[in-house]
Amino acid sequence: MTSPPSPADGLRDRKKRQTRDALATAALRLVAERGLEHVTVEEISAAANVSSRTFFNYFPSKDDALIADPSVDSARFVADLAEVPSDVPALAAVRAAMTGVIERIQADRESWLLRMVVIERNPSLLPRLVTAGAEVERAMIEAVAARVGVPPDHGFPALLVAVTGAAFRTAMLRWAAAGGARSLAELVDEVFEALAAGLPDPRTATPQPAAATT
Repeated sequence: MTSPPSPADGLRDRKKRQTRDALATAALRLVAERGLEHVTVEEISAAANVSSRTFFNYFPSKDDALIADPSVDSARFVADLAEVPSDVPALAAVRAAMTGVIERIQADRESWLLRMVVIERNPSLLPRLVTAGAEVERAMIEAVAARVGVPPDHGFPALLVAVTGAAFRTAMLRWAAAGGARSLAELVDEVFEALAAGLPDPRTATPQPAAATT
């Protein structure tokens, strides 16, 4: 029989999360100020008040500290998707399962806005970001496949994950460009509504006829 976690275990976990967050925040701030090539692991560790050895207990490299995405946990997403009632269409179910991710990003708004700036200024981070996201995408594809009753190599799950991932990134970019002024949840809702409607052309205002002159 497995013993329940003790209060000490909970405290250790919180301290680990705090240290990880402190390292990621220090890395983002220093790179935003100086540029990627002018910041070392030693400087990041010192800014977070830990040793370089401690840094490597949490991140394999400086780049990993910058793109670390604790908000997107594939296991948590799969669990959240499984909780959505089975009669909800897959597209709407994926949006519902994203609620927790969106809430965690908005709760850590300043760090996320800074992360978006750092990634934009340092395109060399993009390949690593894509690689890091591949594991999450695989888990999402398998979860969607199980939900709709098709094998993981069926085209639908991969297409749904690719399209919703692109929609989410679009919302994130708009959110960051506006400095977080708008709710990320609202922006995500907008892009998902457009997908659900089949991506119709944006509505344009109908020109009003000029008033008659006398």
